[in-house]
Amino acid sequence: MTRARDLARAFAALVRHRRGYLLLEWIRLAEQDAPKPMKGFAGFLRQDLAAVTAGLTLPWSSGVVEGHVNRVTTLRRAMYGRSSFRLLRIRSLTRP
Repeated sequence: MTRARDLARAFAALVRHRRGYLLLEWIRLAEQDAPKPMKGFAGFLRQDLAAVTAGLTLPWSSGVVEGHVNRVTTLRRAMYGRSSFRLLRIRSLTRP
């Protein structure tokens, strides 16, 4: 359990401080002596290593776009069956 806790904290530090260049080393450590679920997680990270490394290194984020998509989806679900597309369009283009 101690090893799993240490690896989880190390991974959290990688994410928090954007140290994608250390990801491959973390994966190797996790695959060597971590509990089975953590080894599986490390294997999934290795499958798309370039994308995960870029996500942990580059400063760009799609968070703003995802926020707008979530807002429109929530609005659409709330209005389902109650009004026309025209009203949905007007409500989604005007900010609450």
